[in-house]
Amino acid sequence: MLFQNKTVLVTGGSRGIGKSIATRLSREGARVVIASKTIEPNPKLPGTIYSAAEEIRKDGGGEVLPLVCDIRFEDQIQKVVEQTIQSFGGIDILINNASAIQLTSTEQTEPKRFDLMHDINIRGTFFMSRACIPHLKKSSNAHILNLSPPLHLQKKWFADHLAYTISKYGMSMIVMGLSEELKSSRIAVNALWPRTTIATAAVKNLLGGDFLIQRSRKPEIVADAAFYILKRPADQCTGNFFIDEEVLKEEGIQDLDPYAVNPGQKLMTDLFL
Repeated sequence: MLFQNKTVLVTGGSRGIGKSIATRLSREGARVVIASKTIEPNPKLPGTIYSAAEEIRKDGGGEVLPLVCDIRFEDQIQKVVEQTIQSFGGIDILINNASAIQLTSTEQTEPKRFDLMHDINIRGTFFMSRACIPHLKKSSNAHILNLSPPLHLQKKWFADHLAYTISKYGMSMIVMGLSEELKSSRIAVNALWPRTTIATAAVKNLLGGDFLIQRSRKPEIVADAAFYILKRPADQCTGNFFIDEEVLKEEGIQDLDPYAVNPGQKLMTDLFL
């Protein structure tokens, strides 16, 4: 098992891409911490942090620790990191997956939604990374992986949803900065983004319902891509903006049809690509 005795901390790990990454790495022997604020079931958002942990244990087979955390608050971030160290003795990988989305124009974006996206996507990612860095420095192959897009500074990506774009590009700028800042500490910092829309609750509820889900890929494609990135030597793999299908093709995986929700449908390209 490639990740035996490795500890992985995943934010937003109770569903979707975060849960899939946690499950994939658990299958490879990783001890997984899922940090999320979902403790009560929601009709539109299946599962809680506790039910997700049970499913990851069942499907992955490894140790899973669910920790309640709203990454907008530094004290909760610090508590999660401390509990992770107390339980598993270290942190080898941080997955900054937690994110908020609202694709609205400037006039339609309320201050509370603007603040939510920036507090989670940029601020939360920054301070979760900051809290983990001292422990990542002790790892033999440390990685930070942000679920954020390549920095294509084209006007079309800002025109229709300015606030959201700024927040996601902020996560990508953290990759640019930390990859250089932490190079001497041999901590890899990379970004990963899907080529197509992914069948998650956010896509279904906020973007296009079942119509878009049928034209999406399953979260497992991102999880598999993350697995291949995270097993690479940290000192040889940093500062990259990876696209999921490109990672898989580099690994010799050419048939991506099994990842499609409905292989007979034309896939929908994701934002920022």
